[in-house]
Amino acid sequence: MTDYIAIKNNHTIPLQSIPVLKYEDFLSLNTSLLLNEVNHCTSYFGYRVQDNLKLICCVANDTDSTILISSSEITLDTSSYPSFTAHHLSFHIFERELHENFGINYADHPWLKPVRFPFNGADKNSRIENYPFYQVKSEELHEVGVGPIHAGVIEPGHFRFICNGEQILHLEIQLGYQHRGIEQLFLNKKKLLQRTILAESIAGDTVAGHTTAFVNLWESLCNYEADEDLQFSRTLALELERIAIHTGDLSAICTDIAYQLGSSVFGRLRTPLINFFQVWCGNRLAKGLIRAGNNHFCFSKELAQQLEKVLDAYEPDFYEMWDELKALPSALARLEKTGVVTREQAASIGAVGMTAKASGIKRDMRVTHPHNLYTQLNHQPIVKHHGDVYSRTQIRNEEIRQSIGYIRKMIQNIPEENKNRKPLNSPQPNSFALSLTEGWRGEICHCAITDEKGELIHYKIKDPSMHNWLAVALAVRNNEISDFPICNKSFDLSYCGHDL
Repeated sequence: MTDYIAIKNNHTIPLQSIPVLKYEDFLSLNTSLLLNEVNHCTSYFGYRVQDNLKLICCVANDTDSTILISSSEITLDTSSYPSFTAHHLSFHIFERELHENFGINYADHPWLKPVRFPFNGADKNSRIENYPFYQVKSEELHEVGVGPIHAGVIEPGHFRFICNGEQILHLEIQLGYQHRGIEQLFLNKKKLLQRTILAESIAGDTVAGHTTAFVNLWESLCNYEADEDLQFSRTLALELERIAIHTGDLSAICTDIAYQLGSSVFGRLRTPLINFFQVWCGNRLAKGLIRAGNNHFCFSKELAQQLEKVLDAYEPDFYEMWDELKALPSALARLEKTGVVTREQAASIGAVGMTAKASGIKRDMRVTHPHNLYTQLNHQPIVKHHGDVYSRTQIRNEEIRQSIGYIRKMIQNIPEENKNRKPLNSPQPNSFALSLTEGWRGEICHCAITDEKGELIHYKIKDPSMHNWLAVALAVRNNEISDFPICNKSFDLSYCGHDL
């Protein structure tokens, strides 16, 4: 028996086919896999099996499009375990969550602090009020606190800076102290519609991304092959969502550098895009559009004509506004060489999405672990190498143009609606399923485990923000504190996607 089982994206396997290793072998395997940069941990979680804890680690290989699954079973007593994080920093967020949820003691974890504050966490005394923020005692340094509620998105987020004058020396970010408990709700709610609505509510700016991940996983779990019209709608929605959010982010970036013209024009251009979702499915955020084994709003030639008009009006204004922005010296002075994340830093934290691509790492699930219709689109990731705010801004611009090209290509050949769709089967019993989707922010991962009756016993969600929030803290070091807003917005990570 090998130490892991290799699967492809959106595949379901028998739970018993996942090798169970001694913890020391489990640690050695997964940390050694990450010595090769083509591998990264896409999910690492645990669930209770009687009095023990079953750990499952999923390492994605970006070269051969496989996900390497391994497991270990440990006791939940006073034992102390060596940490994965001591070998590779990218495991830090997963092990902190395991410690918080189950009380696992790690002997050598460098930063074993709370991720969230769940009501059913292992340590009932762990509260945001006594969070152990890093401190430096010095008469020359001072602390600046931002939060506890973000003024723009009205989500819980606290940022604690240590500064020398205007220069940021250290930033610690603490999120998730409301803790919505969405993963547990996936188990409590038994109807497919209820679970789909939960998926739509994981992150309001990534409805298409998270819902596609859920329905792809559910169809895999039910051994159901989606028709081309289902795949078409999901792929189109993902690319339209990408254009809309990237456009809104360009507006916000302009706002944070006080470039009012760019803020106004990009902000205006976002509106017709999300309004098209309203025309298509009755909701501007695409809620109600994506369903497992079904399509209540099949894309039509009439919709294609309307979408072409939206894009025809969008493109000239967008291109002109981008040309104005990139030619403006005062704007470039704020964007270039600000908020740099090096390639080495991005690799060490397991960065995904724009954060990884802006630092030279070609990590994009549309090509590394393709799903839906991306194999037909021959997608090529947009990669930059400076890792600064301007690189992340350029990626938005170029991905918008790329997505427009994909959409124009797709709507030239709209598949016919399948009116004789087969019903979904029941989920396979004693199974493990995994789905990776490339949302506009980066890699989304959903995992599910069923019992002998096919009922969900564990559901695990990972928003790309889980990987990338540490990149914000690294990016602002040695920048002036006045640059924090533009650094933060250049990543545009999710508060609610972190607070599952």
